[in-house]
Amino acid sequence: MTTPRQQLPGRLVFRTPATAVLGALLLAVTATPFAFAAPWLFLVYLVPIGAIVLVLRLRTTADADGLVARTALSRRKLAWSDIRALRVSERSWVRAVLDDGSEQTLPTVRTRHLPALALISGGRLDDPTEPPPRD
Repeated sequence: MTTPRQQLPGRLVFRTPATAVLGALLLAVTATPFAFAAPWLFLVYLVPIGAIVLVLRLRTTADADGLVARTALSRRKLAWSDIRALRVSERSWVRAVLDDGSEQTLPTVRTRHLPALALISGGRLDDPTEPPPRD
């Protein structure tokens, strides 16, 4: 009897759901009376515009070659061989610890995503949810 092979995706993309843009649009609509109350208060529209940019821009992409972390203003590609470990912050955000000791924030990656990262890394990262092997 043969066991079915587990099919791995080509890449994983961790990002904020696009429906979060609706919240930013709602904020813009509710800010309209305030924005027209005085000449310079229209700048309040920069807040929902910034939120929309962050929702559409922030993401981490993982594939067999490594990770790509996209922040609001930059993009950084990390090979799996450059990553020493992953560190979880007190707010459950994940950072990649690099060989030189520096850390790179992985936008929108949370602790619940660690098993998927371990799987797509091809064994280069350990799955912290997996029980240790018995001797």
